Amino acid sequence: MKVHEYQAKELLKSAGVAVPAGVVVTRPEEAARAYDALGDGLVVVKAQVHAGGRGKGVAIGPGDDRNQALEIASGRRPRPEAMAKGVQLVKSAADAERAAASLLGKTLVTYQTGPQGQLISKVLVTVGHEIVRELYLGMAVDRGLQCPVLMASTEGGVEIETVALKTPEKIHREPIDVGIGLADFQARKVSKALGLTGDSARKGATFFKNFVKLFLDKDASLAEINPLIVTAGGDVLALDCKLNFDDNALFRHPDVAAMLDETEEDPAELRAGRSGLSYVNLDGDIACLVNGAGLAMSTMDLIKYHGGEPANFLDVGGGANKDQVLEGFRILLSEPRVKAVLVNIFGGIMKCDTIAAALLAAYDELDFRVPLVVRLEGTNVEMGKKLLKESGRKIITAEGLTDAAQKVVAAAKGAA
Repeated sequence: MKVHEYQAKELLKSAGVAVPAGVVVTRPEEAARAYDALGDGLVVVKAQVHAGGRGKGVAIGPGDDRNQALEIASGRRPRPEAMAKGVQLVKSAADAERAAASLLGKTLVTYQTGPQGQLISKVLVTVGHEIVRELYLGMAVDRGLQCPVLMASTEGGVEIETVALKTPEKIHREPIDVGIGLADFQARKVSKALGLTGDSARKGATFFKNFVKLFLDKDASLAEINPLIVTAGGDVLALDCKLNFDDNALFRHPDVAAMLDETEEDPAELRAGRSGLSYVNLDGDIACLVNGAGLAMSTMDLIKYHGGEPANFLDVGGGANKDQVLEGFRILLSEPRVKAVLVNIFGGIMKCDTIAAALLAAYDELDFRVPLVVRLEGTNVEMGKKLLKESGRKIITAEGLTDAAQKVVAAAKGAA
């Protein structure tokens, strides 16, 4: 689960991590009042969407060319003055109102959103600071080390992927013991690696320890502060922040779960989640319903190998019931670009005859306007195959995964 920058900063602040003062608003006139409340001087107005690259992003209206906007946001075409950036510096209440008006209700296109962009319904009005240095701080789970790792770099304001590719020696890493957190000596090492001295080093050490504690306490899966800034007064602040959380741990954190912005999520993925299904929308035209994440990945690989493109990842799990399978089909068939459906089930806990019965119920209840290919193996497989064979429905059966992939690709091309 992702949260907005302003929400991430609220969590950071509650954990004792220093962040600039700011106000989130939904109307342009509120931005003017927020400017006055924050005091005269430099203020930043920032679009709040779940995407990176907002500073280079382009806010567009309904009639604007989205592909052109993506080229501008990606730096492949110069930006016209009339196109508003996703992050704007202002020096008056009137400018803050104009900046908010140029963003709210528009679609922000960045290199991460693609041409479809994301709707801007909120902006953050935050205090600007005189920046002496821009640094990077991040945290993620290192599956090789089997523990969270704190990452720090002097290359703030740059995508960390670029730093890792071109100058990996500039990334300092500290493995974290989840029972201890960031030890004092590690905090001092990070301060030294970032070149912090004096009061900034002491403030930085406190910042790093609280940042790690928040990551562990809230079951975060990714945390990034880019840039982490050092001000002219020696303060260490999170100028921007990204926080992602482990969906499977949200039951422990109702305060975080309440921050979910459904307007930023894929509707089909939300719908699947409510039914206990693991679903990810993709760009292809062959829908997949599979039990088991590994089998689902293999299924998508084979579809691509034989010349097709998967439309989704859908894992109904090992213990899915008839209602969940039916809902899975409803989600798959609601996508107009789907030209064929492949059901690939290896029955263990889930019995093949249960799947077959659910398939037939779905076939009768839903508008199966596209070819359906089914491959069953495992528990009660013969019973399942018999149900399908004797049903009289137009269902294409397959023997083996390769056969299933070849048949569904051919069916999709025939439907096209």
